[in-house]
Amino acid sequence: MQKLLDWSRVPKELQWMMTVIQKDAVPDTQELKSFDWKDIQTLAIHHRLYPILQQRWAGILLPKAIALSFSREYERNTFRMLRYRAEMEQLAACFDAHSTKALFLKGPHLGEYLYGDLSLRTSADIDVLIPLQQLETTEQLLLEQGYVKHEYIDSVLGDWKWRHHHFSYFHPERHIKLELHWRLHPGPGKEPRFSDLWERKQACDKNSRAWMLGKEDLFLFLIMHGARHGWSRLRWLMDIHQLLQKDLDWRQLEQRMKYNHYRPAVAQALILHGDIFGFTYAEPYFKLYPVHSKTIALAQQTVFYLEQMVHLHRLPLEKSIALHHQRNIASLRTFPMKILFASSQLFPYPADVVTFPLPQQLHLLYFPLRPFLIIWRKRKRRTKGRGEMHEVMGSMEQEGS
Repeated sequence: MQKLLDWSRVPKELQWMMTVIQKDAVPDTQELKSFDWKDIQTLAIHHRLYPILQQRWAGILLPKAIALSFSREYERNTFRMLRYRAEMEQLAACFDAHSTKALFLKGPHLGEYLYGDLSLRTSADIDVLIPLQQLETTEQLLLEQGYVKHEYIDSVLGDWKWRHHHFSYFHPERHIKLELHWRLHPGPGKEPRFSDLWERKQACDKNSRAWMLGKEDLFLFLIMHGARHGWSRLRWLMDIHQLLQKDLDWRQLEQRMKYNHYRPAVAQALILHGDIFGFTYAEPYFKLYPVHSKTIALAQQTVFYLEQMVHLHRLPLEKSIALHHQRNIASLRTFPMKILFASSQLFPYPADVVTFPLPQQLHLLYFPLRPFLIIWRKRKRRTKGRGEMHEVMGSMEQEGS
């Protein structure tokens, strides 16, 4: 298969793992002698691929300590996903009893839906999407269930409603983290309405009371999530690979991509996917939008994250990584979204409140004051508080997961 991207600086261990995760591929076992198995172990955990690898490298002679380590990780993940799945059903029953509309975005159900086995996919938390108007009542339900709010957001003039997209909660007894979303992604940006997502929903399984996104909405959600993180974990791309085998409605996808300005991110993802798994899986897309140099360049930007095993949640980021990520995210915005993003920078940030505190009733003054406050902060070359961190990370979509 001809490659469109340059993989020459990606570690050979990761390239070998990329072969192993392809269902019908036959990895070259002769290469194993030159591998650093500690690196393979580290890469497998970082990319969240160890459950798949545990299944697919049967017959490959692994060092005993490494094989035992993978077996233990796989077993731990299986029990964790079983606990999370039971928690999902309990939450779904609670939401249903209180007439709360909730869609489970990510969690153990994706292991069943995408891989046919919840043990084959990891999940650090349970992500739930609700309408913004139900946020307060849903939060109260979670608190009654024993969850504790784990994260608070600095905000000014209600910007949290569109700049951010979830609050985090933790259950201290069950050791389960939950993210309660009122948006799919951080703003500013265009998104489908919750009512439309609800209308297209599907059950997590035939015996479940929990609801999840319809397959086309799930496809676009996972692509935008992966793109926002630079596809720095291959498991996200593996999810897309599994979804591409679900008989997607490409005409519906085309309409939603265009309406929500997702097309650059989808092109990036599918070229990256095609270079690893083959382009036949997304053939309907490439018939609509043939590959060209600009989309290849978009996809090449993501290889950077695989070359260095980038951890985007380990702040502060190295300057070179932060700049690359900022440019990558900017390149995925269509022209109308660039205008929207630029306009959003005129809206006050919490950093402005830190720099020049004003009584709440005067916060509207931050609009005319903002340019001067930015200049002031740059001259002083200092950052204060989480509010300033949000401003620095603003063009990087201010997100973790």
